[in-house]
Amino acid sequence: MDTWDYTDRTQQNKKGLAIIWNLLTVIMLLSTLCVVVVFLMIFINPYSSFNLFPPATLPPALEFPTSTPTPRAVLPPTWTAEPSLSPTSTTPASPTSGFPPTETAFPLLTPSETAQGTGGQPTGGKPFALNSGSPVAISSVAFHPEAGCNWMGVAGQALNLSGAPVSTGVVIQLGGTLEGVAKQITSLTGTARQYGEAGYEIVLGNKPVSSKGTLWIQLLDQAGLPMSERVYFDTYEECDKNLIFINFRQVR
Repeated sequence: MDTWDYTDRTQQNKKGLAIIWNLLTVIMLLSTLCVVVVFLMIFINPYSSFNLFPPATLPPALEFPTSTPTPRAVLPPTWTAEPSLSPTSTTPASPTSGFPPTETAFPLLTPSETAQGTGGQPTGGKPFALNSGSPVAISSVAFHPEAGCNWMGVAGQALNLSGAPVSTGVVIQLGGTLEGVAKQITSLTGTARQYGEAGYEIVLGNKPVSSKGTLWIQLLDQAGLPMSERVYFDTYEECDKNLIFINFRQVR
């Protein structure tokens, strides 16, 4: 009888210990689950109230002002009248003279003494000659406002007998030397329409420099035959004279 009692007590003790261990296991699982949930909440939101050591509050992001580009002035697409500049005028030519108006006045220069063919008169039997008032030096700000004084070039256009632009078939050739460096550049009429339908442009450098009759410009046909005499011109180191306008007009 005592042996059975001892066996029953042993089994009851084992059952009691099993229940205690099961309860402890459940408590550990629940505790682990709670820890995991709290960790996830802190991970998702570090500023949660469960986080005893929240990160420092970041300062607000700086907002930079948005720049608004200023649109360029729209230049006239074509020249419908013969461009003419008065050598003695000290104000910009009128819109009908072939040059877009500018806000500031510029002095109009008399043609260079070394230029061949002046006053629009035929020279050497060539079909084209200098138009009246060419060459003339002005500021390039109306055509290259972004460059400022860091630019120098030659531009103009070619007109036929009736004053209409000759936008195809005419080659512009520039040669000579500038600051001791040989120049040999070609362009075509109609490739720089900011100066007119038959406009051309040749870039000489990234700053204005002075020269005296060391550069020349000439019109050629598609076969490379001269259509005008060589026109020698000067350049200037002043920023308001960094664009040399040279226009040609058909004379025969």
